[in-house]
Amino acid sequence: MLSIINVNHDVLMKKLKEDFPFSIKISLKKVFESYRSLAKSETIVMTDRTAKVLEVSEKYPKLTQGLSSESEFLEYKNQIDFVLQDIFPSILGKNEIKTATIPFQDFVFKSSQRYKDIINAAGKDYELHLDKFDDQNSYIMACTVILAAYYGYKTDFKRPFYYKIPNAEGSMRSYKVLFNADFIEIEKAEGTKEISESDYLELIENFDNIDIWKEKFPPRGYISKGFIVANMYDATIDVALSDFKANLLKNGLDSEPSIDDFQDIIRSIFSLPDLNIGYTKFNAEYDLFEQMPLASKMESYTLNGLVSEAPQDALCPGSYTALFDKHEFFCISDVGYYHKLHPENVIYKKMHSQKIGSAIIASLMSGGEILGVFEIVSPNKKELNTVNANKLLDIMPYLVDSVKRFKEKEESEIELLIQSECTSIHPSVHWKFRQEAQKVIKSKQQGTSVSFREIVFKNVYPLYGQIDIKGSSEARNFATKMDLILQLEEVQKIMTALFKRESFPIYEQINFRITKLLEECNNTFQVESERTVLDFLQSEIEPLYQHLSQKDKDLKALIDNYNAMVDKDKGFIYKHRKDYDDSVMLINKRMASLLDLKQTEVQQMYPHYFERYKTDGVEHNLYIGESITKANSYNDIYLYNLRLWQLQVMCQMERDFYNLKETLPVSLSVASMILVFGGSLSLRFRMDEKRFDVDGTYNARYEVVKKRVDKAYIKGTTERITQAGKIAIIYSQKEDELEFLNYIAFLQSKKQLDNNVEILELQDLQGVSGLKALRVSVLYTKGSETSKEYYTYEDLMDTIGS
Repeated sequence: MLSIINVNHDVLMKKLKEDFPFSIKISLKKVFESYRSLAKSETIVMTDRTAKVLEVSEKYPKLTQGLSSESEFLEYKNQIDFVLQDIFPSILGKNEIKTATIPFQDFVFKSSQRYKDIINAAGKDYELHLDKFDDQNSYIMACTVILAAYYGYKTDFKRPFYYKIPNAEGSMRSYKVLFNADFIEIEKAEGTKEISESDYLELIENFDNIDIWKEKFPPRGYISKGFIVANMYDATIDVALSDFKANLLKNGLDSEPSIDDFQDIIRSIFSLPDLNIGYTKFNAEYDLFEQMPLASKMESYTLNGLVSEAPQDALCPGSYTALFDKHEFFCISDVGYYHKLHPENVIYKKMHSQKIGSAIIASLMSGGEILGVFEIVSPNKKELNTVNANKLLDIMPYLVDSVKRFKEKEESEIELLIQSECTSIHPSVHWKFRQEAQKVIKSKQQGTSVSFREIVFKNVYPLYGQIDIKGSSEARNFATKMDLILQLEEVQKIMTALFKRESFPIYEQINFRITKLLEECNNTFQVESERTVLDFLQSEIEPLYQHLSQKDKDLKALIDNYNAMVDKDKGFIYKHRKDYDDSVMLINKRMASLLDLKQTEVQQMYPHYFERYKTDGVEHNLYIGESITKANSYNDIYLYNLRLWQLQVMCQMERDFYNLKETLPVSLSVASMILVFGGSLSLRFRMDEKRFDVDGTYNARYEVVKKRVDKAYIKGTTERITQAGKIAIIYSQKEDELEFLNYIAFLQSKKQLDNNVEILELQDLQGVSGLKALRVSVLYTKGSETSKEYYTYEDLMDTIGS
């Protein structure tokens, strides 16, 4: 770099930017003025030196007028050094980083010893430039200084200025620069146009338009007389932290371009060019350390090539305690030394095998949970230790935020895959789908292709129950019949009035057909009857009514009244059917809501799979077993508890229904049933159908029974096994009978079930034989549940009937 001590010919002219708003004159005028002020003061400390400096000022007026050539610098070299001694004291030269320079030019004509040492260490090819500050920035910055210092306009272009200078080891250091402009003044060159208020407004509206700035401030249009003192300090850590934050916010740990940047930043923070960084993800769900995706290029020195490993196996007791219990840094200052002392220590052995000389391992914590461990390693011993490990404290919060974002992204990807492959999944089995999704994603990250496999839970025990609306088909058919009769009667009223007006034989024939359809609905209504009536109305009556509405005003009023009764969306009268549909909807909604509420509570006792369906009533499936819970904790007591809970909930659903019954638009009844399956089975999620189903030929028998058993008859009779006011418990094994008799006795003691327990045999179903049933009446209360009067269904029906 150029210095007053070593000036080559014409170097100054080469260094100065030709395209610049200033002509440069390096003058000591302001320095001399400062000394004159000291001479006038009452302080006597500076008297001798002040006199000598002022003597130089008088003897060499060129130093005041300004120097503008290399020869002049050489001529006045000794005088300049003498005058600037107070600004560049020798005693502070090895500590301060200070230069005398020209505004916004990379030219230094005086510097402290430490600055010279820094520049020399950077190498002979290094050129000094402000970081992220180009020629256009320099020009505009110089113009804003003119606006403020010469014209008095307020402009604020202040921003941090940095030099990036490599040290002897090759690490890039960042030095922040603070400029002192006390020794500079600005003059306008002859012929330069003044800046007006309108010029100023135009400039501040066009900061990025260099052409406008050059138009208002032509090159060499102003004269800079004096110099600037630049004080610098090592801000490497501050700059590195700032870059580190920006890098993390932009990319995160999962972004490929960011890894090298992170590494360079960490090297700058520690001033160690040979450092490398690594990261090991911690999967708390499976208590495993895991390698990052291959695409991230992030090494795991803790795993040392393994895809995953338990922390207890990957770490030694000391490092495990430091990272997982105390949440402290674990430092190895000399890997070779400690490996020699403890050759079997797993972490020393791993680091030594990777030719690591020293290392720092830090756990990344969030909300009391470990997300992973961050690793800094060096091939050199003692470079990393417990002292410089504290530098990590400043960057840890940003690392944690980045890892959290990566984890959230990974979680979103897993959930998206589960939803696309499996739709909605019950929480009790969600872990299994997560596990499979993680395998698929990990295989993609490793460059292989694995499809989402079908999920199977083996050795689970099924429970099935339903509360079914009794005679729902008959009730709906009756509602349909009543709507059709009502509609036909309204049509017949209009046709009768029409025939009185105009005695067309065709009107009489249509009336005759309506009478026949009414007789069919009243006497022999069938499923086909509905289609017959609707076809007649749509094909013959509706076109006729459209014609008559335009022909006769009186008839139009009758037809409009009829049309008002017809549902616009459905095209027919929807009165009794609506009452029926509303009643079914209210029953299903109330029963499903109660079942969901109770299911949430029982999940807390022991997790199990649950699903329910709304049909003409509510059905539910439960599956419980070791393979569903993931933990090694299953015991048959949880199955027995769930069976008793199921029976209790069925009792409560029955009681809830009969509190609802009197408010329904249509009087309906329900019948409850529980199916007991003595053994275990396998449950498979069918990927093509997005639902669970039992697996295997033998287990399919269970599904057959579920579909048919509610229509089964008691052996030797025409009586259905499911009856209103009673719960039927279907089973095939004697031990199941004894088990449920105990549950029934318990609920009888709680006044939930009556004492009339029936033990019945069922007629054989297609492909199924040997089924039996327990049937028992539910006890209800009038009014509140705290009432002490209990009734069976028959008692309630008699009361309602009377």
